[in-house]
Amino acid sequence: MIIAERYYSPEEYLEIEVKSEERHEYINGQIIPMTGGTPNHNQIAGNFYAALNFALKRQPLRVFVTDQRLWIPQKQINTYPDVMVVAGELQFQEGRKDTLTNPIMIAEVLSKSTKSYDRDEKFAAYRTIPSFQEYLLIDQYTMHVEQYSKTDNNRWIFTEYEDADVTISLASVSFEISLADIYDKVDFDTQD
Repeated sequence: MIIAERYYSPEEYLEIEVKSEERHEYINGQIIPMTGGTPNHNQIAGNFYAALNFALKRQPLRVFVTDQRLWIPQKQINTYPDVMVVAGELQFQEGRKDTLTNPIMIAEVLSKSTKSYDRDEKFAAYRTIPSFQEYLLIDQYTMHVEQYSKTDNNRWIFTEYEDADVTISLASVSFEISLADIYDKVDFDTQD
């Protein structure tokens, strides 16, 4: 479904999105089709989600993957993070029960078409969310993860990882994972 270029209200977007068989992001009045993922993108997101979801069971934390919509009111953006964690009660976009507003951690698997946007504009938008504390950018073409963790004085600490034996410790929740586990069954030779 191709959406003509014109301004859409958030309500118009949601009306179209709920009925659509394809997913779209909403960015300040524009509806943008989301491209399909690769097997490696899916494997990485699945590996990270599964390990995180299992580790956080029976805690007041919820883990969501791929199809959960997020509303960023200050930037007028609806998006679908690859993985996100919400602490405590779910908070929803006003008048909705299917669009969250309060993640503490978000992970995005980078693709060639979205990596600049994910690093820059999307990260800037996520930082407007009061609950947001941590951001992971996971490369699907090589073993490389960037981690951004918010400190008490609103500064962000950057750490990067490239070695399969290295363990990433999240700052927002009690969770550790090795790069080898994130990239389990990922075949870099299948990339174009």
